[in-house]
Amino acid sequence: MIEAIIFAITIVLPNLALMGLGFFMQRRGQASQSFIDQSSNFVFNYCLPCLLFFSVADSNVDYAKQITLIGVGILVTFTLFIGAEIYAKYFISKPADQGVFVQGIFRSNMAIIGLATVYNAYGDAGLSIGAVYMGVVTILFNILAVITLSRVSKKVGDTWSSRIIMVFKKLSTNPLILALLAAFAYKALGLPPITGVIHVTGDLLAAVALPLALICAGASIDLKSMLRLSGLSMQASIGRIIVAPLVAIAIGLAFGLSGVHMGVLFLMVASPAAAASYVMAKAMGGNDVLAANILAFTTVVGMFGMAFGAAILRALGLM
Repeated sequence: MIEAIIFAITIVLPNLALMGLGFFMQRRGQASQSFIDQSSNFVFNYCLPCLLFFSVADSNVDYAKQITLIGVGILVTFTLFIGAEIYAKYFISKPADQGVFVQGIFRSNMAIIGLATVYNAYGDAGLSIGAVYMGVVTILFNILAVITLSRVSKKVGDTWSSRIIMVFKKLSTNPLILALLAAFAYKALGLPPITGVIHVTGDLLAAVALPLALICAGASIDLKSMLRLSGLSMQASIGRIIVAPLVAIAIGLAFGLSGVHMGVLFLMVASPAAAASYVMAKAMGGNDVLAANILAFTTVVGMFGMAFGAAILRALGLM
């Protein structure tokens, strides 16, 4: 059990330390909002795509063996989505709150917290598997988010066709998805390995991705918003931190997942609410204050939940 606890601390503590650094910088006035916005855009548009592309292009992972993991991830996402939709229908009255609540339950921060924790746990091999998982499930996240947030919209004349077009635009211009598709195509064509200046430059950009993203996440934490938890945001946070990981473990075990695959599934699903959930909720007329509270609380508290869950799974020999 001691070894399991050490494992859990090892994979989570570096992330918390970098987030703590970001929060410290923000409190000292060394990380302004413009710095956070510009750095986040830099990471999203350049660093993370390089990280995902080269982690897939350089790997020797047999992607055919990831079909079960990806299938389980899709099933977990739909289970959480449908369950949250049913709960919202009967227990949440305001349409502006319903979609934000549902999105807070099923949508996790895979690209930053999830990938960073998977890398801490399993290194490059785990990162490659996590990148493939993230690429597929991210597409599903965006589609389901638009569906659930479509209950309310500030735009006059907003229709289902316009929302469908918006989803396709988001997917077709998402740098992370484009990087993964390019990497899959590169592997499928059997092209020679990338070497020299291109690879060195890509490695340098990739090395910046996760540390800078975690620092920005920490600098974005608003303690006042986090401590102003309403009953609804607490319910959503419990769903994200406790219910979602338990659902993932149950379905993963039902399909026989273990080792790295169970570890990747758990760490991806148990990650805090996605930062994009706040942006999309605000853009589509949802309750952005509720979204911000869910994001802040799960970002801080969810990391400890990930450590606890990882320790238990490790002690049981499941990851």
